[in-house]
Amino acid sequence: MATKTSAYPDVAIPPGEYLAEEIAARGISQKELAKRMGRPVNTVNEIINGKKAITAETALQLEAVMAEIPARFWLNLETDYQLARALIKRLQRVE
Repeated sequence: MATKTSAYPDVAIPPGEYLAEEIAARGISQKELAKRMGRPVNTVNEIINGKKAITAETALQLEAVMAEIPARFWLNLETDYQLARALIKRLQRVE
């Protein structure tokens, strides 16, 4: 069965961009977020810059810090990002 590609974006936006916006809106620095999550600042920075994926454990830590945003949301953002990246790579190989 053929896959429709029109339903996917042509740009993959890492979930870290949303995370950066969210902590900025809350007035939390990367350093403070890392401290609250119990993670190194470098890890948070890599997530925000799209160099590190949001794992299930990271999603749970984010949920604990930002209770209004469930872990599932962060994992869904990561999954959508990875899927968009894979699709973009596939389409580039075809062209």
